[in-house]
Amino acid sequence: MKIAVAIKQVPLRDSPLRVNAAGTWIEEDNLTFEINEPDAYALEEALQLREKHGGEVIVISAGPARVAQSLREALAKGADRAIHIDVATLDTLQVAHALAAALKAEAPDLILTGLQSDDLGYGQTGVILAELMGLPHSTIIMQVEILPGQVRVKRELEDGWFQHIRMPLPAVLTIQSGLNKLRYATLMGIKKAKTKELKVVTAAEVPPASAIIEKIYAPQKNKQGQIFDGDAKAAAATLIEKLRFEARVL
Repeated sequence: MKIAVAIKQVPLRDSPLRVNAAGTWIEEDNLTFEINEPDAYALEEALQLREKHGGEVIVISAGPARVAQSLREALAKGADRAIHIDVATLDTLQVAHALAAALKAEAPDLILTGLQSDDLGYGQTGVILAELMGLPHSTIIMQVEILPGQVRVKRELEDGWFQHIRMPLPAVLTIQSGLNKLRYATLMGIKKAKTKELKVVTAAEVPPASAIIEKIYAPQKNKQGQIFDGDAKAAAATLIEKLRFEARVL
């Protein structure tokens, strides 16, 4: 069974973030990067499925040269091969087009992505990728079971409800964080990763950007005090109303 896992490299969670001079993104020069956490769970699920059913796991990512570091980390954890689409920053639709073009030649039986990215959080790459490749897809996956010619999944819904569905293979799934316990790369895995294939390809022709970040900024901090007139009972009632309908904390 051939499983492809699309991963994204994002800034380390505890990194100090500063807006760049143009106000269009963050300063990346002094940042440390890591595998997007939901994608790490997708990778772990792929590795466990390979251990049960055999085959290979291919990790793929689009981004600048630094992305190779995260791909090597995925190889150290147990992935068999890696594909790096060497390209500048793209929006979600462009990334999905680049991934679809690269994965078409691989013809994987299953494609996994994280539910969303820690930096932008759009949650769209997996479903757009499925649409471009003409494959069935399902999101917010909590459990994956491979059956002959199909996959049975457990989806998380709202208020503690779940949905169990079956889909034909090949298919695309977006994995929910917390599905499995993440493994660490072993010393032997790190050594083996140096000899595993990391193929660098150029991005196929992609459409014009469909979304452009014009400005980002830190929210302004301000303090505001209010004094409620009337007796204690009336003031308490006013306070509860404001907490419920204005602050929305009740």
